[in-house]
Amino acid sequence: MKKLLLDTHIWIWSLLEPGRLTPAVRAALEEEGTELWLSPISSWEALLLLERGRVEASGAPEVVVERMLGAGPFREAPLTHGVALESRRLALQHQDPADRFIAATAVVYGLTLVSADTRLLGSDDYSVLS
Repeated sequence: MKKLLLDTHIWIWSLLEPGRLTPAVRAALEEEGTELWLSPISSWEALLLLERGRVEASGAPEVVVERMLGAGPFREAPLTHGVALESRRLALQHQDPADRFIAATAVVYGLTLVSADTRLLGSDDYSVLS
C-alpha cells in the first residue's frame, strides 16, 4: 500500500487544477488502496495562498480549505515535536519552514512525499514522487 504525503501545491492542484499533475502523480493518487496524507502545514499554506489571491476559489478562505479537506479522504499527519526536530536535521538547501515541516513529516511517518518543488526533490532523507 502506498502512503503518500501531498505537498501543498499537489493537494491544491489535485482538487482545483488536476491538469497540472504529472501522469505518474495522477495515477498514484487514483490508485486503489493508496493512503493520502496531509500535514496541517498544508492547510495553513492554502489559507495564506487564498488570502493573498495566489490561489483563486469562490468563498471565504476558511470555507474553501474546509471543503478541500472534506474532498479526501486525507489522513492527518500530526505536527509533533519529533517533526519539529527532524525539520532542522534535514539537509535542505533552503530554510522555508513550511517545506521543512512537510519534508520532516515524510521522514517521521515513513511517507512518500508527492511534490513538484525542485527544492524538495532528490533528497536521500525521504522518498519523493514527482
